[in-house]
Amino acid sequence: GGASESSAQGLRRRREVHGVGLSARTVGRAWLTLRTWNVSTIRSMSSASSASTASSESLGLSQGDDVRQAFLRVQNGSDVRGVAADLNPEEPVTFTPEMAFEIAAGFTRWIAEQTEKEPGRMKISVGRDSRITGPILLRAAALGIQSTGATAVDCGLASTPAMFMSTISEGYNYDGSIIITASHLPPNRNGMKFFTKAGGTAKTDVKQILMSAAESVQKEGPRLKTYSSPREPETVDFMQEYARQLRDKIKTGCNHPDTYDTPLKGFHVLVDAGNGAGGFFATNVLVPLGADVSGSQFLEPDGMFPNHVPNPEDKKAMAMTIEAVKTQASVDLGVIFDTDVDRSAVVDASGRGINRNLLIALMSSIVLREHPGTTILTDSVTSNGLTDFINQLGGKHFRYRRGYKNVIDKGVALNIEGEPCWLAIETSGHGAMRENFMLDDGAYLVVKILIEMVRLRLAGEDRGIAALLERLKEPQDEGEFRLKADTTTKDDHAQGDDFAQKADQVLEDFKSFVDSEQVPGWSLEPVSHEGYRVTVDEGDGRRGWVLLRKSLHDPVLPLNVESELPGGVRIIVQTLVDQFFKNETETLDISALTKYLNS
Repeated sequence: GGASESSAQGLRRRREVHGVGLSARTVGRAWLTLRTWNVSTIRSMSSASSASTASSESLGLSQGDDVRQAFLRVQNGSDVRGVAADLNPEEPVTFTPEMAFEIAAGFTRWIAEQTEKEPGRMKISVGRDSRITGPILLRAAALGIQSTGATAVDCGLASTPAMFMSTISEGYNYDGSIIITASHLPPNRNGMKFFTKAGGTAKTDVKQILMSAAESVQKEGPRLKTYSSPREPETVDFMQEYARQLRDKIKTGCNHPDTYDTPLKGFHVLVDAGNGAGGFFATNVLVPLGADVSGSQFLEPDGMFPNHVPNPEDKKAMAMTIEAVKTQASVDLGVIFDTDVDRSAVVDASGRGINRNLLIALMSSIVLREHPGTTILTDSVTSNGLTDFINQLGGKHFRYRRGYKNVIDKGVALNIEGEPCWLAIETSGHGAMRENFMLDDGAYLVVKILIEMVRLRLAGEDRGIAALLERLKEPQDEGEFRLKADTTTKDDHAQGDDFAQKADQVLEDFKSFVDSEQVPGWSLEPVSHEGYRVTVDEGDGRRGWVLLRKSLHDPVLPLNVESELPGGVRIIVQTLVDQFFKNETETLDISALTKYLNS
């Protein structure tokens, strides 16, 4: 239910977020007790700090910034991210409730323009993950929506994929949706992702939304502390509906001849939600279908993430899930989600972690059985072994660019162009399926794996999902290194612009270096959609590879190296340092490479 507080209580709450007299775990739980916040609460929170009494500072402005800069600073490609809680003195707040209010209002106006629909006839849903600033930012966003005349629908704790589904599900069909999330980033961060019925917004869309918000503030000033909504937002527990949809998918997919309504009876599935929004999957999806979920961990939402980073790529997170699977008796499948459940990974019955290339291979095996010959689209850092695996299964591997949005958008484009692409998936775990609106949904991927697990048992295959990965050849060694700009400029934007130009030159130098055949057995791959990927002949039919590219967001050149020889990455890196990077030290800081070689 809702919660309201006096000004004194609001001030105390703000002090709790600063960590005064409370442990990090207690701070997170204190925030999570608040389902909603009323306007007086938000006002007391804002006025509790003298810094937020000035309109510029309440928008997270630094000295010399203007309103446009404040909003543009929080753009992160196709979504919004910033520092939302003052937990680290070295990271000033850049994303405030005032900004959430104005951005949500801007999003609502943008949808009205796109659909030519009056805001007064629109409903926009808003949900949040478990982050400590989620409740206040959700409340501010809901009020921003209502300031346009539209109706805000408060969905409370929710997953990112569920919020998209709220725009297209029968009986809901909201005109747009916002999720308050910052994925796996630290507890002081938060942000916003936006959906229409057509899917997630593009980078250009988000810029328009932010500019609309900035223009409103320039005309009227920040309105959150003065706005009085004539009505409360509607409250809907959409996660119950979303969980029902997932259960129905599992029932129909398994089509169990004996236990149709409880197809997971006799299966032990352990879930690690990382204290994010994914705990519902154990309690509201698996248990009603008959699964034993004993041993599941970190299902309770806690925005301080006290146990591990909620990230399926994180080594500690995967290790803790693997250990839990091994500790419990006869677990058939372990599942791990990120904070907002748009990514996932699994652990097989033997305790083998299945993420990154292994997860792509597993999903490719499932998809290619259902859709023979389809294109499997991935990002650029997937292994040679994965390509061979997909080819052996009769599929086509399209290796594209980093960035889950790039991967999914390209998959959509291929389908439009007439090239069937039933799976577009990044090594991070963002995976989108054509049968599911090309939506990156970690829970949906697990649903597909569960269906396959049941199918295999019914077919008499005792090895479970591990049987699907037998033909995958994994690398013996791999590494990623981030080569930063070697520059003394203090202006981040100038540094980024300057580095981008120099990075382009480094990439061309790298291409020329490989083309010169200074290193026998090194050759450029015929197609690279970002940077340059090089095949390394390691003898006896073994192939390593190198990829040098520009980062999507940072003044960095990531270098990925993979080898089919034990210790092969060190050999490749030593060759690069000795014969190529020694000539690029005026542009690049290669200390990451030298530190690795000296370790």
